Amino acid sequence: MKKLYLVIAVLVMAAMLVPACTPTAPDCTKPEVFCVGLVTDVGKVDDKSFNQTAWEGVQQAKTDGVANWVQYIETTDAKDYDKNIATFADAGYDEIVTVGFNLTESTYTAAKKYTSIMFVGIDQFLSADATHPEWPLANLVSISYNEDQSGFLVGALASMMSASHKIGAVCGTDAVPPVWRYGEGYRAGAAYEDAKNGTTTEVSVVYHSDVGFDKTFTDPTWGADTANSMIDKGADAIFGCGGKTGNGAVDAAAQRSVYAIGVDTDQYFTLPEADAWLLTSAMKPETAPVAAVIKLTKDGTFPTGGIYMGPSGYAPYHDQASKVSATIDTEMKAILAGLLDGSIKTNVPPVKPAQ
Repeated sequence: MKKLYLVIAVLVMAAMLVPACTPTAPDCTKPEVFCVGLVTDVGKVDDKSFNQTAWEGVQQAKTDGVANWVQYIETTDAKDYDKNIATFADAGYDEIVTVGFNLTESTYTAAKKYTSIMFVGIDQFLSADATHPEWPLANLVSISYNEDQSGFLVGALASMMSASHKIGAVCGTDAVPPVWRYGEGYRAGAAYEDAKNGTTTEVSVVYHSDVGFDKTFTDPTWGADTANSMIDKGADAIFGCGGKTGNGAVDAAAQRSVYAIGVDTDQYFTLPEADAWLLTSAMKPETAPVAAVIKLTKDGTFPTGGIYMGPSGYAPYHDQASKVSATIDTEMKAILAGLLDGSIKTNVPPVKPAQ
């Protein structure tokens, strides 16, 4: 009997050690199966920033019953962009979402090759030129944003909230236009409030352009060190702009008990360690636009013209709300309204001017 109990115990333990079965991928070549794949930029899909919120948009499409199957591939080396896109295309996926400016050329090339597949590039602004003579393509749309407007909003807020009138922004490379627009928008927003209020705010914007694309957005240590250097010089508001690099700056600001400002999504929900000092986030919502474009594709109304504009804005003040006066809050709402109706201009060009 003891031997029987022992055998049963071994079988039970073995069953516990067998991994749970994962769903088998369907045949995406079948017309009744709508499959969506996402290819990240260099970095992880759980980066608490751009890759993650794009993936959440794809997942939302499945939750809403629009997509039957969704999957992602995390890019670890930029040389794999083409291969990762082709993995989904060759498997018969109906739509492929690629995340970030760096995938622009790979996405454009793939869209020309796989004309029956719809492509969604995020932050991949293109125009008709010698390199892209066929633009716009009928099967490629870029979800784009006015990052300078969101940066302008949080720069204005930082200027109004700063006691030292010294604020900083820690960003990824300025070779990526959306990142540059964030940083320069931040600078312009502070200047706008200075002109209105008769103040002079010292704004330090540092881009991590001293490394390659494989490192610029995945370097939280550099982000933290750069933010701490700014704080040591008196900065009391830090904008973290650029994936995990920016997250490092946001965390460092919170640890030093100065205002922290997130990016892309409301980072109050993605960087809980910084919640107590997170003043706001420069919003560039991806989840809803990505899900919306996927639904349009499924409905047969894929966007034309190559561009689908996402909204600009800023996140709630959350734990810092009691420190934001009614006057400042009213001003923030007025700035947002002015940016949206065109009465307020950031004067930030679409790309960094050639030097």
